[in-house]
Amino acid sequence: MATEFLTTSDGITLAWERLGARGVSPMAVLVHGFGSSRGQNWKSTGWYGALTEAGFAILSMDLRGHGMSDKPRDAASYGHERMAQDVIAVMDDAGVERGFLCGYSMGGFISLRLTAAWPHRVHKLALAGVGAHYLHGPRIADPASRDLLAEALETGDPSTLTDRRAILFRNFAEQPGKDRFALAACMRAMSPRLADETLAQFAQEVLVVCGERDDISGPPDELAAQFRHGSAVIVPDRDHMSAVGDRRTRAAVADFFRR
Repeated sequence: MATEFLTTSDGITLAWERLGARGVSPMAVLVHGFGSSRGQNWKSTGWYGALTEAGFAILSMDLRGHGMSDKPRDAASYGHERMAQDVIAVMDDAGVERGFLCGYSMGGFISLRLTAAWPHRVHKLALAGVGAHYLHGPRIADPASRDLLAEALETGDPSTLTDRRAILFRNFAEQPGKDRFALAACMRAMSPRLADETLAQFAQEVLVVCGERDDISGPPDELAAQFRHGSAVIVPDRDHMSAVGDRRTRAAVADFFRR
């Protein structure tokens, strides 16, 4: 499973990989969360194994600003629309016309944008680590909330941070191989949520999966109810960081894709 690369129309190099032979199995397209990577979000947490055992090939990428992809430090290089275009570019490069799309957290926001703009490219959509807070509250749409987290990533003295979420994001961004200034630019460029009317037009089946204690995403039921064919799963006793690696999260998505 070798890493492949492509260059986008705006000059950003993206890293991606495929597990499974071209055209043999249905393709699960995986879009990781903020500050993560294809390896950290999906491979090291058992998703590759779970989905291949369920009969799927895998297409997984490092979003711009993450992993082995280029990491520009200007907010103009980011935004969910642009990053959704990157996922489509990787699908095109890999020869994947239509896939089973799964996004975690920010990857879920990007996957929603992709599904709205290119519905014919998505067979089913699984959103993990995305819940009611996508619909309500300042976490997604409020620039001041995004600026608070971006400033926490940029500050030279993290000991001055007092906000729990800001500390969580800063600690995550300090992990080896991450560029906290590129992540700050990505945070500032996050797009507003899609309108209720747009979500209601999705023709695909949509699964929403969240940890029971995930106060970043909120519970899944209200978001699932926005879709014509939405369903929700709650993973007991898991928060935003621990739900992604829980076998019950993987099993819920794999079962949803198979049925």
